[in-house]
Amino acid sequence: MLLQSRLLPLVASLLIATPALAAPCSSTGGDYESWKPVMAKEARAEGVGEKGIAALMGSSYSKATIGADRNQKSFKYTLEKFLQVRGADTIVSQGRARKKKNPDFYAALEKKYGVPAGVLIAIHGMETAFGGFMGDTNVVSAIATLTYDCRRSEYFRPHLIAALKLVDHGSISAKTVGAKHGELGHTQFLPGNALAYGVDGNGDGVVDLSNVTDAMASTANYLRQKGWQPGLGYQEGEPNFAVIKEWNAATVYQQAIALMGKRIDG
Repeated sequence: MLLQSRLLPLVASLLIATPALAAPCSSTGGDYESWKPVMAKEARAEGVGEKGIAALMGSSYSKATIGADRNQKSFKYTLEKFLQVRGADTIVSQGRARKKKNPDFYAALEKKYGVPAGVLIAIHGMETAFGGFMGDTNVVSAIATLTYDCRRSEYFRPHLIAALKLVDHGSISAKTVGAKHGELGHTQFLPGNALAYGVDGNGDGVVDLSNVTDAMASTANYLRQKGWQPGLGYQEGEPNFAVIKEWNAATVYQQAIALMGKRIDG
């Protein structure tokens, strides 16, 4: 009963703080066009400007996104199979070469954020093959589709608002492409994370996750803000493995980052 008494005020405060979700979700794309103006009204109330609203209104229902969301395989693989499918040996080999070629860059990131090069490089290699493929799906359309879809609407809604604000800020445009779930840039940030944790790594005044310097600095910042403890280990059972879990929900993905990171750092 004591736990319940503590939770009730918290739940009440969240209900007050969270706007009512008036825009209806759907399991098909048939009502997407009528959903957009309803969602646009809510977005305006949450501070989205005209550029962001125009991006939402110009978006399209993404069947490719829905297909990818219904067919995620990483959760079904064994670790051995996952490492094989993702080309772990190639990532490690190329990752070591990248670290050797630009040691000062990674050393500066570790000095500032406490995150070792191996972890950042493993994430970079796993997410986009070191920027070789950063996606082919319109970001706003992908995030809007996932917000409209009933499966995980509440999860993606804040990312949609963030994506529209990123358009307002000029960090992305209505035409920016990313992964099937709307992830951005070299390390595939969801828009909400890009807005919250993105940093200007190269000092040009713009947070641009398609720029490798900004992307790697933002990735290090994300992990540090999520609780990374400088100097401590990141393998399973070690303190920083819990932070790696914040990056991706699939256990095999988390394990792969840790294992490849160790090999790259080794």
